[in-house]
Amino acid sequence: MTAQLQISGLRKGFASPRGDVMAVQGLSLAASQGEFVAIVGPSGCGKSTLLRLVAGLLPPDGGELTFAGWSQPPKRRLVFQDHALFPWMTVADNVAFGLEMDGVAKPARRERALAQLATMGIAEFAGHYPHELSGGMRQRAAIARAFVTQPDILLMDEPLRALDAQMRLVIQEELLALWEKTRPMVLYVTHDIEEALLLADRVLVMSGQPGRIREEIRPPFGRPRDLTGRGHPEVEELKWRIWSMLEQEVKQKLRAAAPLHLGADSA
Repeated sequence: MTAQLQISGLRKGFASPRGDVMAVQGLSLAASQGEFVAIVGPSGCGKSTLLRLVAGLLPPDGGELTFAGWSQPPKRRLVFQDHALFPWMTVADNVAFGLEMDGVAKPARRERALAQLATMGIAEFAGHYPHELSGGMRQRAAIARAFVTQPDILLMDEPLRALDAQMRLVIQEELLALWEKTRPMVLYVTHDIEEALLLADRVLVMSGQPGRIREEIRPPFGRPRDLTGRGHPEVEELKWRIWSMLEQEVKQKLRAAAPLHLGADSA
């Protein structure tokens, strides 16, 4: 049986000074081991909340979130937009941290960390601290830290958003090359529609708050990918189709937030 993530009717809310906020409600999806699934949606639709629910960092308020086909709970790793490296640790120690938590002996975890850094092209910076690295190198280190533990599920929350276009393309290619070797399940949140289409097997489009899966789209590419599909007519068509859905969600949110009556001073 293929290991799967099964989510049905998921619900999660938060209390705030302005009242309770429902982040996701009635959200259902399934993903299989070896799939690369991208998630796009308007700001505030619960994408990051969904990743934290899958990671086990948040408890759901309702619905079901189950893992089928694994002999034990799957190993899950998160990669954040801001890299989240420990500033007091060297790059090598940061990458080895997850292995330490897994109980791997120090010599073995250092060897594996250095090998993973070499795969990402930054082995020469193993003894540096995060503040001594560029943004692109810090994000490479964060991705290396996630992959070195050989996770079953990799949860990526806009990991390349802060990088320039050239660096994004380089790390996208490195990320796909790493993923191809071990094929963990990936849930990849991004605001970049083209990135989602070029990286993923499936793109899930979320509705506005409360978030749910509005539509599933399958990009017209096989594997392996070389990311040369930019400008491809089918990619452009799908990009505008997704954008039109997101634009519709944003406009609905703006209309809902607008005052019901205009005051005399607004005339």
